Amino acid sequence: MAILGNIIKGIIDLQGVFTSEVNHVEAQHNVLKDLLNKAKHTQFGEHYNFESILKSDNIEKAFAKAVPYFDYNRINDAWWHKLHEGETNVTWPGDLSYFALSSGTTGKTSKRIPVTDDMVEAIRKSGIKQVLALKNFDFPADFFEKEIMMLGSSTDLEENNEFLEGEISGISASNIPFWFKSYYKPGEAIAKIDDWDARVQRIAENAKKWDIGALSGIPSWIELMLQKVIDYHNLDTIHDIWPNLKVYTSGGVAFGPYEKSFHALMGKPVTVIDTYLASEGYMATQIRPETDAMQLNTEHGIYFEFVPFKPEYINPDGSLKQEAPVVSLQNVELEQDYVLIISAVSGAWRYLIGDTIEFTNIERAEIKITGRTKFFLNTVGSQLSVNKMDAAMKGLEEQFSTKITEYTICAKRGEDGEFYHFWYLGAADENLDETNVANALDDLLIEANKNYKVARSKALKGVKVKCVAPEVFHDWNAENKKKGGQVKMERVMAEDKFEAWEAFVAAC
Repeated sequence: MAILGNIIKGIIDLQGVFTSEVNHVEAQHNVLKDLLNKAKHTQFGEHYNFESILKSDNIEKAFAKAVPYFDYNRINDAWWHKLHEGETNVTWPGDLSYFALSSGTTGKTSKRIPVTDDMVEAIRKSGIKQVLALKNFDFPADFFEKEIMMLGSSTDLEENNEFLEGEISGISASNIPFWFKSYYKPGEAIAKIDDWDARVQRIAENAKKWDIGALSGIPSWIELMLQKVIDYHNLDTIHDIWPNLKVYTSGGVAFGPYEKSFHALMGKPVTVIDTYLASEGYMATQIRPETDAMQLNTEHGIYFEFVPFKPEYINPDGSLKQEAPVVSLQNVELEQDYVLIISAVSGAWRYLIGDTIEFTNIERAEIKITGRTKFFLNTVGSQLSVNKMDAAMKGLEEQFSTKITEYTICAKRGEDGEFYHFWYLGAADENLDETNVANALDDLLIEANKNYKVARSKALKGVKVKCVAPEVFHDWNAENKKKGGQVKMERVMAEDKFEAWEAFVAAC
């Protein structure tokens, strides 16, 4: 009998009984007040006169008027660089122990995001919220006694000028509470292995020792790990070795493009729960099974603002124009893409993290990630966002009975001087007729996006497609960044990067 599991499940269910529905607008107002109060005597808070903002009749409007938008380069050049020089009380009070390294999809140079003690605590509270939300999924009691495989970056953090540095998944894993360590796999020793291939090899070697009930990590790397375990033990599916696997907590990127290939590795149905943990904080998590949308973590150290995602508000490098209008949670609308802006206990203020979102339920503050500001393809007016591209990939999978887990695109002139969209698809079947795929992709995008349809009738000449093995994308990441962790593939490339990509593919 699952005695411990029944106890844990009972605590979760009981917590749900005594937890009232959150008023997200009110919660956000309180979070902003708390942020301003706590930081009002920092260098940043005094420069932008937080005390005056707190005295205003509408602190949301006063805050938006007084403080400009920041992207990483702007806030780092003006403020965060001081932290590396030993200064304290810069954008958040007190000392800090960590910097989160975020290469993301932008290349080899890592951003260094400050991770404060308050940020670690906010992530912990949002993690507890995610655990408590499991009551909505009605898992059996014995599920709560199974082990959890968390495949993030290495927990062997590097010391740099008295700070510890690593990706946020490694920092979070290194701060798991003591009572959770018996559930956590692959365990501290394996998690500290920096080389991703070596770490996955050790996971495969030890897989039979574990009773995994849940997985957590970025889909592309989770799939590669699962395939390694399957191959190492000569299995048909991962359930042949982990029969009690019931949950996969996805994060980092949209799960849609990986859905078909992920479930192909399973022998039983697995519940997929989306989460949104970025280097700057834990933004949102899915809390109910009837939707794959995620609820913003409106109570735990992050104040959210939203800029309508329109070409006229975006600079060529993906940053925001300072005159771009902003709305708070109480004024957002459905069926509108927004650029997400955060102010947080990390000491980030009106900070562009680079993601775009859409609200699916305003009262519940539920969202979906729709893309990246830098991956918005607006050459000759096509206005393609990542969610439209992802949807087109799913359409191709159905039409050609294949799996497409990765892709990248560049808009540039062809040999005839006309503009084309050049696509590389990481398809399970590399022998697809590329002309037929290009025509089908073109039709799907025309049907899904009126701006693309207009562009195709004018300056956009057409679509060109090349199909390559998905492994080529993984090798590209290993060559230019590294494997595993928070690393994600660029969905849209500039011409210079695309030239290097094509040379890389040709050499494979």
